[in-house]
Amino acid sequence: MQLPLKHPQPDFSELVRVIKGERPPAKVHLVEIGIDTEVMQSLVEDLLDERWVPWTRETHDAAVHQRIALYHRLGYDAYPTGPGFHNMPEFRERLAADTAGTSRETRSWVEQSGGIIKSWADFERIDWDAITPDMSGIETAAKHLPDGMKLVVSTCLFETILERFFGYEDLFILSVEDPDLVAKVFEVWGQKAYAAYAACLECPQVGAIFHADDLGYRTATMLSPSFLRKHVFPWFAKYVALAHERGLTFWLHSCGNPIEIIDDLIDDVRIDAFHSFQDPIIPVGDFLARYGRRVAALGGIDMDNLARMSEPDLRVYVRATLDASMPGRFALGSGNTVANYVPVANYLAMLDEAAKYRA
Repeated sequence: MQLPLKHPQPDFSELVRVIKGERPPAKVHLVEIGIDTEVMQSLVEDLLDERWVPWTRETHDAAVHQRIALYHRLGYDAYPTGPGFHNMPEFRERLAADTAGTSRETRSWVEQSGGIIKSWADFERIDWDAITPDMSGIETAAKHLPDGMKLVVSTCLFETILERFFGYEDLFILSVEDPDLVAKVFEVWGQKAYAAYAACLECPQVGAIFHADDLGYRTATMLSPSFLRKHVFPWFAKYVALAHERGLTFWLHSCGNPIEIIDDLIDDVRIDAFHSFQDPIIPVGDFLARYGRRVAALGGIDMDNLARMSEPDLRVYVRATLDASMPGRFALGSGNTVANYVPVANYLAMLDEAAKYRA
């Protein structure tokens, strides 16, 4: 195994022109919203022949530097990061054994049956005023960017409320039994996310918002489009306006089936790019054929194929995806993230096909 590029030349401004449809891509640009730590460690140790720097308070600066340097060597134009939050309440989660090939030993899972808000009393016990953006990660990353690269920043609105504050079952129930409480949580947390993005965009090294919110599953959205139009999309539109006012683009990561709401996202929210694709929902080439004049597509390599195909078959599949998507408002990457159950050899094969591709 080897890295596909000896002399990477990141050009985030060129990626933005491709996303906006201002020019066709001169090469295959790469985009990821995340690469799991275990995959990055394997690449750093096996291909860069460096000692892996763990993420601790004492090693934070060196760890960020190493991760950005890896993204640079892999050929990315952007490094994904995001703000944290001070004084977040303690959320519920489940733990289970991690059985991935590059295991982290224990994997955490969202407690779906219920979160920390079940009533107005629970809402009022949270010290909302104490929750403020933590910009330390952004500030550290900004110091280590190579020329041509930018930061893309992400936080969550719907997913944090769904998975953390309410939990799946309670949000579904309370959206009917106590809609005022649900509306209030969206109002308060929507403003917290807005404040975090506003703080991020003060940093000149931030090049785009890459908002992350899983709105659906394989056949539909988790809550009705009317619910999303009432509680979620108005906040998305505020985040988009915040980016556009500063001359930046807004990319949306959302797992699940977007077809019923994609027109809302393009025409009303005004996203610039959509990320997260599964072939059984809609292959990225078909998405671009249908919507590519109005919005860019990012990623596209179905996670099941990336994780389970043999390397030769995966290469054929990646080339076919590129043939269906290039040239267009498109950047290649995994359909979701480079998870630790993705074989490193397959991930590198995807990057290698991108580096060699000529339309």
